[in-house]
Amino acid sequence: MVGRMAMCILHSNCLRVVFLFTVEKVSGASVILYNKCPYPVWPGIQPGSGKPVLARGGFKLPPNKSYSLQLPALWSGRFWGRHGCAFDASGRGRCATGDCGGSLFCNGAGGTPPATLAEFTLGNEQDFYDVSLVDGYNLPIAITPMKGSGKCSYAGCVSDLNTMCPVGLQVRSRDNKRVVACKSACSAFNAPRYCCTGPYGSPQACKPTAYSRIFKTACPKAYSYAYDDPTSIATCTRANYLVTFCPHHRG
Repeated sequence: MVGRMAMCILHSNCLRVVFLFTVEKVSGASVILYNKCPYPVWPGIQPGSGKPVLARGGFKLPPNKSYSLQLPALWSGRFWGRHGCAFDASGRGRCATGDCGGSLFCNGAGGTPPATLAEFTLGNEQDFYDVSLVDGYNLPIAITPMKGSGKCSYAGCVSDLNTMCPVGLQVRSRDNKRVVACKSACSAFNAPRYCCTGPYGSPQACKPTAYSRIFKTACPKAYSYAYDDPTSIATCTRANYLVTFCPHHRG
């Protein structure tokens, strides 16, 4: 999978903060995480190899709150939303989806699939970013660039894939009453044609499948499988970024 990634430092109230956020880019980029979901989200942060861990790798973000991070120059990483979490005073616990080893602070660890990923790679001249469903889906996420130059297109998956997830990919709640996440076909079946491995380990050999097409139809601006590059990677120069969980929710 082509990996791009990113993150955000504590701010408070939502839209007013978000849309007044016009700081010029000096080095790296600023990212605001904004939770529009009607429930808390616990963002997880995983840096790329050799890059610093930010905000201890995770925190709680209540509904209609935002959190901003300054990303170092040339930083790469990913973030995702955990939900259904409960932690004790020491930060130990678990999340229904996206859990990172039972800790509030992921400290460089990744989230347990399935989880929707927002990925960034910052460059000297151009940033690369995407929303990926290669590790499955749990929450809708959107990336919106601000104050940049170039194409600077929106990236994201705003549809609720849990409502259309095929039975073989479903992750259900503990009481089995609802679907809380949707696995990728690779995670569900561990087959080379779905994972783009072995004889399928190239863009020429690994093509969309019936499962990845469900993801792509619902979320055309997100990675649906490992080699879904042409329609999924976005670029921007000297931008800051707004990452929104549940962007279409109306509170």
